[in-house]
Formats: sequence, structure tokens, C-alpha cells
Amino acid sequence: MKIAIAGSGALGCGFGYLLQKKGGQDVTLLDNWDAHIQAVNENGLKITVNGVEDIEEMKMCKPHELNEIMDAIFVFTKSMGLKAMMKSIDHIIGEDTKVICLLNGLGHLQTLQQFVDKKNIIMGTTVWTAGIDAPGVTHFNGQGPVELQNSDPEEKEGALEIVDILTKSGLNGVYSDNVNFTTWRKACVNGTMNALCALLDSNIEEVFASSTIDSMLSGIITEFAAVAKLQDGIELDVDETITYLKGLADSVGAHYPSMHQDLANKRPTEIDFLNGAVVEISKQFNLEASYCKAITDLIHAKEDTLGIKK
Repeated sequence: MKIAIAGSGALGCGFGYLLQKKGGQDVTLLDNWDAHIQAVNENGLKITVNGVEDIEEMKMCKPHELNEIMDAIFVFTKSMGLKAMMKSIDHIIGEDTKVICLLNGLGHLQTLQQFVDKKNIIMGTTVWTAGIDAPGVTHFNGQGPVELQNSDPEEKEGALEIVDILTKSGLNGVYSDNVNFTTWRKACVNGTMNALCALLDSNIEEVFASSTIDSMLSGIITEFAAVAKLQDGIELDVDETITYLKGLADSVGAHYPSMHQDLANKRPTEIDFLNGAVVEISKQFNLEASYCKAITDLIHAKEDTLGIKK
């Protein structure tokens, strides 16, 4: 299968590497970072997966430089870059090209439907973590599932094919009958771990060892749960979600999540598609989301003080 990774930062490189190395797929990495592209093309992708180092020769180019119709495209951009990426890869999307979205955040299906028939959109979530150490040098960690579900109820077979490819690649593909629930719970992960680590300039282990972690998690998750139920009919049990978050924190330990990495590298964050989205949805239902509003404002203030252009 010809597969493109649209957005080949740390997570995209990790997926692309395993899809090619273990899954035997024909993978092309797509990105716009010149130094990263040059390093991969000259030296191969240097990657550490769960502590094991490797170098893999991989094809990598800018989106406009790829001129073949793909069988499948995995989208790994930042949330705010999704629309621009979809515009730049429109020429490699065929009538039957499957587009798999594993982005953090909320509202991406609506963006994808501007470019791809709903029957070809597969939504999903992953709890794998990753980071870029230098251009062409990444690390990738995880054991958890990659959950997928077809957006069109009639297209389950297409989703199952991608699940099978992920499983054979060591990425633990799982078919979900309710990926919308998983998406909201993943948004809770990023709206807590990601945002708090970024604000406190700390890793997950340090944040979850703080004396106020229970209060912070309860306040944030309560607001996520309220809008998830009102907008999508998704029931998020606050206590169960907090227990899930603490278990996840124990497993990833000293990891610095993506929003922390963004601020450290003076890149804009995805806060508007996480806590910020909760704030906007709350307004539609005449609710207040004071925790999420404060976090969103503080992240934007941090971006401003660092001179980050949005």
C-alpha cells in the first residue's frame, strides 16, 4: 500500500517508520521543514523506539513534490495546520484514498470533509508519545492502542483494513465502535497533561506529583465532560477519567508532551483546539468554563511573552 504521512514531525516519523520497517508498506514522509527533510534524505531517519535505536532509509519530501495518488494518508499536522496541509496534498488524494486522522483536539472531521468524501475519512486516537531531538533524529514510545473508526457507517471494511496494517506494523491497531468517546477522552488527556506541563514548565511526572493535581484535574475534566455530553451526547465519568489520567501519567513518567515542546521551540500551541474549544462550545450552551478559559488565556500569554507568531 502506498502511504503518505502528512506532517512528519516526531509522531508522524514514528508511525511512518513502523509502517515501513515492520509493516512493509511503501511510505513517503511529507513535511515542510527543510533541515529535517535534508537530514532524513542524506542520513536516513535516526529513531529510537522504546529505547531501541535504529536508522531507516525513508523517502521524504515537501507535500507539493509528491506526485502520486496515495492509497492512504495519515494526517499528523498540528491542529491549526490541518486545513493548509489538506490544501497542499489535494493532488495526491484519489477517489478511494483513505485519510486517517490521529490529531489531537476537537473539530477535525468538519475540516477534513471540505477536502475528502466522508466515506474515505477514518478518525482515530493514539496514546503513543514522541519527540524530535534534532533534524532527522526522533524518539517514539508506547505500547497502547491506536483506535480507529470509519466516519461513514457503511465503510467499516476500509477501517478494518487500516487496523490490520497498523497491527502488523506493531502499532496495536484496534477497531472502535465509539471513537468519538475516545477522542473526547484523549482531548481530556491533552487538556490536562499537555496544557499543565506547558504552563508549569515541567514533565508529566512532576505535574502529577504536585499537591494540587486532584483539584486541577477535577476542575478541567468537569468542564470537558459537560460540553461533551451537550454537544455529542458523550458521557465522560469525571472520576473514571481522572483515574485513567493518573494511570497514563504513571506509564509515561518523565515525558515532556507536545505543547511543552512547542513552547520550548517557540512554536504556537494547539490550545484553541483543546481547552479553548471547550470554552467556545460552552458559550453555545450558555455555560462558563472558567478553568479552561484561564488555561487558554495563560497559554496564549506565554506564547506572547515568547514572541511566538500565530
